[in-house]
Amino acid sequence: MAETLILPQTTQRAEIYASLLPQLQALTGDEPDLIANLANISAALKEAFGFFWVGFYLKKENQLVLGPFQGPIACTRIAFAKGVCGTSYARKETILVPDVEQFPGHIACSSLSKSEIVVPVFDPNGAVAMVLDVDSEHLNDFSEVDRRELEKIAALITTLLAK
Repeated sequence: MAETLILPQTTQRAEIYASLLPQLQALTGDEPDLIANLANISAALKEAFGFFWVGFYLKKENQLVLGPFQGPIACTRIAFAKGVCGTSYARKETILVPDVEQFPGHIACSSLSKSEIVVPVFDPNGAVAMVLDVDSEHLNDFSEVDRRELEKIAALITTLLAK
């Protein structure tokens, strides 16, 4: 695949995700380097949707550590069960936050972030290996469509971890 995304001319997220997923599969399919793949996935999500921040926090020892991302500088380390990312990691579930100011213990890496969705990415043994974090500068910007489709992208990453 060429390193160019072909995106439908629509504002319907479901249609954009439907177009994006096979392109991500093609882009990452033959590339064995996980960091390169995570970098391209975060870049593709940022390009496709214009999200404020898209990136990964990887499990390293007893915390989450910043990995590939697109957007402004970010918090480097997050403790398990802290903030939205740490809570998603600890609960092993996607967390959708319409208003980050209402999330107890939210870690404000940027005051411009208004809503957030964090999706755990599981290794082939079912343990959380990392989280995919997406922030928006708009309140209530994420829906069940984002949850469902980002979970599909997380499942794609799980297959990359199995290589």
